Amino acid sequence: MVRDLRDRAVVQGAELSALPPEVLPVSWLIGRWIGVGTGQYPTIDDFRFGQEVQFSCDGRPFLTYWSRSWELDEAGERVRPTATESGFLRALPDRSVEFLLTHPTGYAEIWEGQVEVTGLVQDTITGARIEMRTDVVARTEEAKPYTAGHRLYGLVEGDLLWTFDMAAMGCDLQNHLAARLQPETGETPDGE
Repeated sequence: MVRDLRDRAVVQGAELSALPPEVLPVSWLIGRWIGVGTGQYPTIDDFRFGQEVQFSCDGRPFLTYWSRSWELDEAGERVRPTATESGFLRALPDRSVEFLLTHPTGYAEIWEGQVEVTGLVQDTITGARIEMRTDVVARTEEAKPYTAGHRLYGLVEGDLLWTFDMAAMGCDLQNHLAARLQPETGETPDGE
């Protein structure tokens, strides 16, 4: 399934045709995504998590981002909330991106990277990727000692795949989280 935003007349109050040109290379992110991922790090036990992500645009030259996740048990049931983050993704004319994120656990990040469209059929983005690294990590006194990150987002076979490597707790940069999210279609599981 290929996500075709042209099927939706309005994206968060903004006509798709009225999106700023800077947003077009990242327009494949717009929408609500839901799925499952895995987490691991040397300082914690491995775990599975569910996640909901939303990217939206109100017509200004950036996307608004919001994410929440929860730990899953072996049956796939929610155990407890795990993480929340929100921010803004700015795509610049040279295909670079800036991602500003905040977390209620006491830190904020500024990410910098590049967006690359890897598949295009007529006017529809069918493949893309964004790779970013932290430029700044600011922490409160009580926040965990997290110092650097690397994120990769990709549009693959209509799904949003992402991975997050981090340097924290005295450990070098290494994988912490990865997930595969499907676009939320508004349909019930039985297609009604």
